[in-house]
Amino acid sequence: MYRVKEIFYTLQGEGAQQGRAAVFCRFSKCNLWTGREKDRANAVCNFCDTDFIGTDGQNGGRFTTAEELAERINSFWPPESSRKFVVCTGGEPLLQLDSALIDALHNVGFEVAVETNGTLPSPPGIDWLCVSPKGTAPVVIESCDELKLVYPQSAAMPEQFSHIQADHYYLSPMADPLVKSGEDDIKQSNTQAALAYCMRHPKWKLSVQLHKILGID
Repeated sequence: MYRVKEIFYTLQGEGAQQGRAAVFCRFSKCNLWTGREKDRANAVCNFCDTDFIGTDGQNGGRFTTAEELAERINSFWPPESSRKFVVCTGGEPLLQLDSALIDALHNVGFEVAVETNGTLPSPPGIDWLCVSPKGTAPVVIESCDELKLVYPQSAAMPEQFSHIQADHYYLSPMADPLVKSGEDDIKQSNTQAALAYCMRHPKWKLSVQLHKILGID
């Protein structure tokens, strides 16, 4: 059984695949926060701005088999278009994403990308792996395509992840999830801090959330 919060077709807004058309499959549940505001203060990841509770989101639901979910994801891709790309996210997708679903997605022609906090081992067959460490949570993945770190995190600064081998290293400025868009002075300050860090350490590149700038999902 796969529990999915939402499925939608959009453009990837962040990182090395920014601007690429993709179907997003957001899985329910995370191992670093319940998703409930009453638990935020004590969560390992207390700055998350994503709703991943339940299966009641856009095109969300419960899927009995990998094939059923893969076909549902496939239904959102434009007909007769190639280079199918799905981003499995959450929550924490590796709580549910398994080899059976990866195989089913490959069978309908998708390149499979995953955005994970890195606390769980990744199953084989993933085509693009993005690891985004959070707080004090131990990261068990030591090699990935993309390391994307929300910045700044006092318990998870870039220097702590120098052992992780990646093709791309990104800093994504932290936003305060409790501050409304357009009023986020904290985000502007964090953007300047991330920019300055990237200038001092050119191994890292700045990643802004293009989808929020454009006002898309």
